Amino acid sequence: MQSSAQFLQPPATPLPPKQIQATTISKCIKFSRRELAISTSSSLLLLLGSQAIEPLNLSRARADELPPDKTEPEQEPSRKIEYCSNQNVTKRAFLEVSVDGEPIGRIVIGLYGDSAPFGSSRFSNLVSGAAGVSYRRKDFVRIMPNYVQHGGLRSYGVDAELAKNTGRTMAIDNLVDEWEKQSEMCQGTKNVATSVSLIVRDPSKPPPKMKLVARGGKLEIDQEEVGKDVNGTEFTIALKDSPELDTSALVIGSVLEGMDVVEKLGQVKTVKENTSSPYFRAAKLIGDKRAVVAERGFNRPYSKVKITNCGLME
Repeated sequence: MQSSAQFLQPPATPLPPKQIQATTISKCIKFSRRELAISTSSSLLLLLGSQAIEPLNLSRARADELPPDKTEPEQEPSRKIEYCSNQNVTKRAFLEVSVDGEPIGRIVIGLYGDSAPFGSSRFSNLVSGAAGVSYRRKDFVRIMPNYVQHGGLRSYGVDAELAKNTGRTMAIDNLVDEWEKQSEMCQGTKNVATSVSLIVRDPSKPPPKMKLVARGGKLEIDQEEVGKDVNGTEFTIALKDSPELDTSALVIGSVLEGMDVVEKLGQVKTVKENTSSPYFRAAKLIGDKRAVVAERGFNRPYSKVKITNCGLME
């Protein structure tokens, strides 16, 4: 028989729900720090894996939605490709060349009047003599491993006077615009083998130097141009692909006949390039004018290589 004292004891007070939950978790779940770190890393990997798989499944689902008998439409040809491939020959010109007075043959050039109208017009006028002057009796001044270069006309003296008398100018603004358009629209090497190009800028020309000049009793800052600008009459004929010309030359045509004559020009002996000499490097570094003069003579032919006759063909 239970005593009356037992009935007089107050009932036990129940624990709050949060405390019961915390007590239960603390009794049932006992992880070490190492086990907790491994569990957390595994959860993160599973979460990242599910996010990476979802875009893959989405792309597969989109691919499954396409009809099996239909493929994605092909992209239309780029306007750049159309411009570069539209090399229609609108005129034909010829150059007869001699080495030390001995004729070596004729070169026939096709001009691209559609893609380079200003450049091809400049060349055809100089070949035919419509500009008041022509390439007749003018020299090739440089023979490189990949191309040969003609010296063109002078911007002063008799050539300039004759061009002025016919109302022609040697401005190259339109030529530079065409060159910029060609550089933008055509990808890859523009001056490929057999290409004929007009030189429209000098990539080796340094930027203008700033100097102080006295004007009206005041000192002013002025720009001093170093070197000379090209006049858009020098041209090159590529023996091989010549990407080094892309920064300065506008492609205006290509050789149609007489590439063997161009190869003979490429075999003419020239002044050896000596830019690797330590003496030349030191002179160039200190701005010695003798180094500049010597550099102009590099790759010049020992023989006289001239255009004896030139013109347009019907």
